[in-house]
Amino acid sequence: MTELKSKNHETVHPSIFNDVIGPVMRGPSSSHCAAAVRIGRMARDLMGGNLDEVLIKFDRRGSLATTHSSQGSDMGLFGGLLGWEATDERLPDSHNKIKQADIKTRIEITDQPAPHPNTYWLTLKSAQEVHTMTAVSTGGGMVELVEIDGAKVSIKGDCYETLVFLDPEDAGEIGDPELRSDFDDMQFLEGEGVFIIEIKSQRPLERGVISEICHRYSARQIVEIFPVLPVLSRKGSEVPFITCEQMLAFNESLGLELWELAIHYESARGNLPPELVDQKMREIVGIMENSIERGLEGTEYPGRILGYQSGQFQSRMVNKRLLDGGILNQIILSVTAMMEMKSAMGLIVAAPTAGACGCLPGACIGAARAMGLSEDDISRGMLAAGMIGVFIGAHATFAAEVGGCQAECGAGSGMAAAALVTLANGTVQQAIGAASMALQNTLGLICDPVANRVEVPCLGRNVMAASNAFACANMALADYDPVIPLDEVIHTMYQVGRDIPVELRCTALGGLSITPTSRKIEQRLVNL
Repeated sequence: MTELKSKNHETVHPSIFNDVIGPVMRGPSSSHCAAAVRIGRMARDLMGGNLDEVLIKFDRRGSLATTHSSQGSDMGLFGGLLGWEATDERLPDSHNKIKQADIKTRIEITDQPAPHPNTYWLTLKSAQEVHTMTAVSTGGGMVELVEIDGAKVSIKGDCYETLVFLDPEDAGEIGDPELRSDFDDMQFLEGEGVFIIEIKSQRPLERGVISEICHRYSARQIVEIFPVLPVLSRKGSEVPFITCEQMLAFNESLGLELWELAIHYESARGNLPPELVDQKMREIVGIMENSIERGLEGTEYPGRILGYQSGQFQSRMVNKRLLDGGILNQIILSVTAMMEMKSAMGLIVAAPTAGACGCLPGACIGAARAMGLSEDDISRGMLAAGMIGVFIGAHATFAAEVGGCQAECGAGSGMAAAALVTLANGTVQQAIGAASMALQNTLGLICDPVANRVEVPCLGRNVMAASNAFACANMALADYDPVIPLDEVIHTMYQVGRDIPVELRCTALGGLSITPTSRKIEQRLVNL
């Protein structure tokens, strides 16, 4: 099958569990906190775990200059530099822990143009060595190292990376087909006063192979960078489809449900048994359900804007003091509980991002509870949502810094609409139609966090996105015509996102972010 090129002209095969429904994490923002943890972990690997000083630079015109502290980038990066995971409950204290580890950190805001709004420039020092590294948070917790010591690289944390550092004068004739055949990929990269052999593999290289490399290439240094994503990529991986149109053509003779197509895709993409894909989603659903339950019990966290509101909603819903919303009220309750859990640094699943973590699970789990459905039903709904997310991840973005809140809550709404149709035993075409309508309704949605926190208007927009998904699911089940095919809507979504002014793309430079009340709240929180 001819593969469609993504928006940046490279073939992209997102994983449901890497790019769409995940990571499992703590923190206010996946593109800030979880991604920063992953960048920090890879930086630590680059230094072999030995760190004395870290200089961090952010572009003044990017998103991180104004949000690195309030949205968890510093917290996540420091945790990663310490070797922690994005799920580590110590993350809120990473500022103190990195000082206790005697690692000096310094942050500078620079006028150096960045390749992406979420660009990290790191200079890493120990007593033995110095390395520079440029990394990008691409959205939803996904990352890419794009430069090491001046050499252009593409390290996404989806395989084992072995970097062999040579002095340029010692490089000589380095091509070796026999050695190359043992790896997924082997490239030769020239940096600033150094030559790097980059080797990608599915597992760590055996000690004997590393010894052979050292001997054959007179290696000055060998560094191993370990994967940070749950599903590895592999050389020559093939997927059965990467657009909605291709999926429908693939399914003509098979007649599979959307959730079954999702399993088929993820199994092929990651070389995973179908039962393992199903098991992974069940585990994700279990985490989401626990997050909602914990949120409903009540959460507290210093420096929050909003308090415990889901308890009030639940009480008034039970006592019939709300408008009769049926399933929709249960969805609103679940969305709110999930968002409160996130804001309390509880364990959540970014789906597709942390800022939009309430919409999809709140809609799918809330509706399933109201309808008396099973865990199997919820898992299938989430798989269907994941398939829609794959198309968005391949041809648009989940990064609000690139596409505004339509890339987060908007994407979550489209995914949730497909999940709800699946819960109602709708057809594949109805699920796709619901997703198309939901995305159409959220085009142009801006990202303007109040007081630089991912709370307001994030809660309301998650509720709005889930409500939109509910309405669009019912419209699709009644065979409303979405008119514009899903693939075209996703393409439009990406173009519209790029047209949104940078001030309205999670930079806290416009919209509600700069209202007098927002400024007052920000100042109050800074002074805590």
